[in-house]
Formats: sequence, C-alpha cells, structure tokens
Amino acid sequence: MKKKIGKAQLIHFIGIGGIGISSLARWFLSDRWIVSGSDLAANKITKELAREGVRICGGHKKTNVPRNAELVVYSQAVPAKNPELIEARRLKIPTLSYPQTLGKLTKTHTTIAIAGAHGKSTTTALTGLILKNAGLNPTIVVGTELKELGGKNFRKGGGNYLVIEADEWKASFLNYSPTLLIITNIDREHLDFYKNLGNVKNTFLKFIARTKSGGTLVLNKDNAVLAALAKRIAKISREKNIRVVWYSTKDPVAQAIRKIIKIPGEHNISNAVAAYAAARVLNVPQKKILSVIGVYHGSWRRFEYRGDFRVKSQESRVKQSVPIYDDYAHHPTEIAATLKGFREKFTTKNIICVFQPHQAKRLHSLFKEFICAFEAADTIVITPIYKVAGRDERISLRFSPEALARVMQKKYPRKPIFYLSDFKNLKNALTTLVTVPPTCAIGVSPKPKSRSNSRSEFGTGIKPAVVVMMGAGDIVQYTDALLTTNH
Repeated sequence: MKKKIGKAQLIHFIGIGGIGISSLARWFLSDRWIVSGSDLAANKITKELAREGVRICGGHKKTNVPRNAELVVYSQAVPAKNPELIEARRLKIPTLSYPQTLGKLTKTHTTIAIAGAHGKSTTTALTGLILKNAGLNPTIVVGTELKELGGKNFRKGGGNYLVIEADEWKASFLNYSPTLLIITNIDREHLDFYKNLGNVKNTFLKFIARTKSGGTLVLNKDNAVLAALAKRIAKISREKNIRVVWYSTKDPVAQAIRKIIKIPGEHNISNAVAAYAAARVLNVPQKKILSVIGVYHGSWRRFEYRGDFRVKSQESRVKQSVPIYDDYAHHPTEIAATLKGFREKFTTKNIICVFQPHQAKRLHSLFKEFICAFEAADTIVITPIYKVAGRDERISLRFSPEALARVMQKKYPRKPIFYLSDFKNLKNALTTLVTVPPTCAIGVSPKPKSRSNSRSEFGTGIKPAVVVMMGAGDIVQYTDALLTTNH
C-alpha cells in the first residue's frame, strides 16, 4: 500500500471516530494520502482529524465514498449492511477491515505487539516511548491519546520498528505476525464473541504461534490463566524457535519501578515491568527505560485528571473543589485494579465512582464479578448502560444496571450505592453526595461525632471527595459538563 509517485491516492475510513481506526487514518495522512472518513456522530477524535486535514462526513451514506478511492477501510464494529461498505464493493474498490489493513502494514516493519485483556494501552504507550527515548525511532499505534505524541494515538517513525496495540476482539490480532509479542494477561473478556474462557485461551495460543521464527514472547507470570498455559506455550516456542521471557512484579526491577512510577496501582507496576522486559530484549539500557517510566503520567482516559467540580455546602456556604478523573475501566478486573490504585493515591478521601456499564452482554456475562469490583470505592453511582452499535440488541432486566445497583446495595448495606436513571441529574446527585454525609444520603442518620473530630472543609464531618468517571462509553462527555459547573 505504498503511495505511487506523482499520484495523490484517496483512502476512505468507515467508523473513523474510533480510537484504533483513527490512528490508521493518521498513518495514511502522514504518507500524504488524501483521507476521508465517516462516523455516526461527531466526537473529539473526528474534530481533531478534521483540523488535521481529513474530510469528515457525518453519518453513513453511500455518497460519502469517493468513487476514485484506492482503498476503503472499515471498523470491525461496522455491520455488513453498512451503505458505504456496500457501495465500495459495488464500485469494486478494495475493502479491508482495520486489523487487516494494520496487518499488511506490519509486514514491512519489525513489529512489537502488545496484547492482553487489560493493560494494553499503558504497556503499548510505555514500550513505544521507551523505544523513542532510546533512539530507535518507532512508529507507534496505540489505543489512547498521549501528550508525548502531541495528544495523538499515532507516531510516524523513521526506523523499522512498529509498536502496536493488538486487540483480541473478534480475533483481530490474528492478522498480525509480530517479532516481539507482549501478553499482559488473559481474562474472560469479549464473551459476546468468544462465548467462554476456553475459546479466549485457544485464540491467544493461535496468536502466540503467529510470532515470527526467532522472535520473542514476553509473558506475565503473575496472570494465573496465562501461566497455566506455560506447557502449551513451551511446545509452540520449540516448534517455532521462539524465545520465551516471563516477567513478574516480584522481579527485582519491580522494586526500582515502584520507587519512580507516577501512575498508581499494582496493575501499572505490572505494565511497566512488561515494557521493561521487552525493552531489555531489544537491548535498551536500563537507565533509558527507567527514565521514561519515571516521567510517564498516564494517557487519555487512564487515571486522567480532568479538573475540578466546584460545590458549596448548603449549611456552611463553604466551597470545595472536588477533583474529577476519567478512566476507561469497564471490565470487573480493570475496575477493581483501578479503584485500588485510586485508594492508594487518595488514602483519606471519599472516592465516589460514577460507573457507566459498557455493552449489555458484558454486564450479563460478568454480573457476579461486577458486584464485587467496586470494593475500594466509598460511594458508587451506577448509570444506564452504554449500548454498543451492532452488539447490543436488548438488556435483560435481571442483569440491568439498576439490578446491579440493587444487588450491590444488599451485599454492602452500609455503603452508599445508587442507580442514576438519567445523566441530566448527575450534577445535583454529586453535589448532594459531596456535601451531605453519605449515611444521610441513603436515609440513615449519621453517628454522633465529637467536637474534636467533626470538623472538615464543610464543618460537617464529611471527608473531602474525589470523583472517578468510569467506563468505555460516552461518560467522558458528562465529565465536561461537570467541569463548567459552579454551585
């Protein structure tokens, strides 16, 4: 897919607003292709792409497809009946999915792929930035936006190294054949596609077998599911002449990382150790690796501080600025690990987690796991589910967000847990939760406090709060509204 000399080639992306496919749009734009794309609705990414020179089309219509396009790339979430996909095929324009396109591009590079149910974006970011710091000049394709890349999810490198985030949904990563493969963990994720953990494990093993002969696997020894596959992985490694490196947060280097890392949580120690192990395989000096880990502050929607929500106590009229964070966690394992990280950082604060479930099938399949995922939070607000286009047909009442809140209330009767039916009520709800003692908020009178320990910023005995807006859907849009509010 190299650009022909003297000819401006056209490429069109269907679903260009996605975090993955938009990185490919930027890649082709950097290669001086004429790029257009469409999505159902405008978002932060489509607005950025428009400023960068991409022609953005609102909605999906067959007229959006340039008749002289060389290639049409579509998101995996795009249904077969999409009018642009149908039109492209009618016009006999070659069509490829996002992973198929990226797979072709990986063939011309020395590819380092980062896979796993959780931690892919952080590990990809750290690995790419370490290679950049070491002068290896990598191209980076990551599923988040990084300030180190100018707020983008893509970096065009001049070297032969390509660092990619390899998604397992719909077995996308089977399009890639990496030279170095990091697997952070295996978990019961994307069960709408895989149905069960056995299918997930078998697909990861297929991906492992796609590692190039003479390549290297960097695997998380601390993940029980992955570690249980050690014998099967060893067999593949012998047959394919692949080196296997196991890493752990018990490794000596983990202690050095704990002293310098800025992003909290044991899961991020693990992610950093993974990036360290991969970089050492590539002979990057330890000093250069640790220098990157020590200054990395995270990425878009990963423990991201967004600003403050200003509230005022109705009794004392004292104002308080409540820090607001965005986080992409949407699987029970991610939620538990992320909230534990917040608890480590904010040891004395009331952690209020506002959670938007993502995809009905995930909530249904992992309902029991969701019930226990929020233990590190003090207060939990569950919102309506974010329905994923093409993946959510209906929501079972037994496994709805409201049902989740009810079951959690029974399991944790002393913890304030609420279901918020409409996001328009979020500002008032958070104001109440921040300015009224939580026990009052759920109709239980607070225990009397002595004069010596009852003072706080409001003079009411309430701990200062921090709010975590959590989920992979559009909850991030509601954060923006909170930041402009003064009560």
